[in-house]
Amino acid sequence: MVLSFITSTPALADNQAGSDYARVVPVTKTEQTVTGQQIVYPAGNPNITSVVVTLQPGEETGRHLHSVPTFGYILDGELAISYEGSPEKTFKAGDGFVEALHTWHNGRAVGEKPVRILAVFIGSDAAPAVTRP
Repeated sequence: MVLSFITSTPALADNQAGSDYARVVPVTKTEQTVTGQQIVYPAGNPNITSVVVTLQPGEETGRHLHSVPTFGYILDGELAISYEGSPEKTFKAGDGFVEALHTWHNGRAVGEKPVRILAVFIGSDAAPAVTRP
């Protein structure tokens, strides 16, 4: 299912003239995480889980790490993420990114309004999507 969407996306872009589809806007295409790591898929039976996380202004995710490739997309607001061993990164509405793998980090809603994050975990039954200390 995912493969058919990925391979059909260029077709959607090519069919824009005269169609009712909204304009296709690329968000992210990368082979690396935000900290420069190569993306590695976990062993085991594959699964994909998506969630929307909402943080109020000043609220934090708490220290955690991801054992599976994780795509984040900022739906609303602004998020600052502090990664162990790397500089803090800030993402705003419309930004997409691939989270660091096996790296402790903490996200914090910055600004005056809540941040909403679509998180997509590309995992397996053999690896937890989120680990907390």
